[in-house]
Amino acid sequence: MSRRVHNPRAFLLRCRRSYATSVDPPRATTAPKQRPQLSQIRDNVELYEHNVLVRNYRSHKGVPRQVVENMSRMKELDRRMNEPRRKLKDLQKTLNATKGDKSDLVAQMKVVKQEIAELEDEHGDLTVATDTVALSLPNLTSGETPLDDEPKLRNYINYDPKNPPTYSSSADHSIIGDKLKLLDFNSASMASGWGFYYLLNEAALLEQALIQYALATARKHGWSAVAPPSLVYSHMATSCGFQPRDQNDEQQIWQVAQSERDAGKPTRSLAATAEIPLAAMYAGKLVREEDLPIKLVGSSRCFRAEAGARGVDTRGLYRVHEFTKVEMFAWTNCPAAGNEVLDENVWTRDSSKTFYEMVDIQTEILSSLGLPCRVLEMPSSDLGASAFRKIDIEAMFPSRKNRDNGWGEVTSVSICTDYQSRRLDTRIQEATGSRKKFPHTVNGTALAVPRVLAAILENGWREREGCVVIPEVLRGYMGGMERIGPC
Repeated sequence: MSRRVHNPRAFLLRCRRSYATSVDPPRATTAPKQRPQLSQIRDNVELYEHNVLVRNYRSHKGVPRQVVENMSRMKELDRRMNEPRRKLKDLQKTLNATKGDKSDLVAQMKVVKQEIAELEDEHGDLTVATDTVALSLPNLTSGETPLDDEPKLRNYINYDPKNPPTYSSSADHSIIGDKLKLLDFNSASMASGWGFYYLLNEAALLEQALIQYALATARKHGWSAVAPPSLVYSHMATSCGFQPRDQNDEQQIWQVAQSERDAGKPTRSLAATAEIPLAAMYAGKLVREEDLPIKLVGSSRCFRAEAGARGVDTRGLYRVHEFTKVEMFAWTNCPAAGNEVLDENVWTRDSSKTFYEMVDIQTEILSSLGLPCRVLEMPSSDLGASAFRKIDIEAMFPSRKNRDNGWGEVTSVSICTDYQSRRLDTRIQEATGSRKKFPHTVNGTALAVPRVLAAILENGWREREGCVVIPEVLRGYMGGMERIGPC
């Protein structure tokens, strides 16, 4: 028998202190019901314990067994409620049949009702506490994911490691941007602070060209365009997996300040990526099985609080607080699963197809921009809470040669299985039958403007001529312009 929780309300408060930062911001009355897969955790404790370790969620190692203990306790409470409920039913029958003095029966019923209410309160508190800790767990991990903290090289794009390109020392987008009057960091630091920037002249046009080209490429492959909002409820961001591994980890999300009169109301955040508002489009909704996959692409401004510590990637456009990104987001079908953990090839059959389609779109965009890149299968320690599997594409930045050998991430794509849909209560209405299951979600960057723009400036830089060659695929979006700088 499980350890009795003598003070369930105090236990619930302890759970919330431990995990509320990451899983339980104040929720709107319209917020979707979150549906953690408690039975699967209960039936696969060792798998979940191992998973939190490989995902670098060591503070959560005790959560799977806590879920088991709590579920056992809830089952015990259900059993204990059977007798007083039966007794209350019998007393009600006797009361209905009695024509004389009923005061003694009424008094007995009050005592039994109080006993039931106390047990129900304890059960309710345990239910909330169990859901809270279960929702703090990261997604399970793909068999394709390296577990040794090192990414696995899949392939190169526009790059031959046996014959790497050579670059001049001036191939630094910060230097180029200043020389050609394309970037202004000093004015932005006065206007907004460190981590912001102005794009000037041709750089401002290049940003719009990159957005239009990425949208056109995704739409060519059947993705529908969306313009999402940039302000979201904080609980939507958390449901998508934007949460720290523990309370000491750096927050990614900027919270919007509230006035005193709004204290206690649901908080809002600036979206770190369009993934969050796109995912929220189907929160609390049913999607018809025959409509899957649903594939959306949206351009938005993105806001990141963790733009890096001073001295780490602080120069230029590589790590900034605000930027434009074109994001792909999809819902796919999945097999109906019970408590068992299905074979990955079966479980992710549909989501993997969309996952590789996203990688192909990313590859097409970066290849046509002429950027040297490498494609990496990312390790478990690098995966966010929601990701089951992740592939990153890194471009070559000559200015970063003394850091990561010049490689820097420009796109990412993740399978999130049903992690997000369970937390957003997005379900599938099957074509036959009334059973509802949870779709898989897949998200990926079509194009993150500042980093790609920086890579174009550095790789397109021609020191002798003092100009940057514009990739051919972008020229039609820039009035036929072929170069930035002296002709």
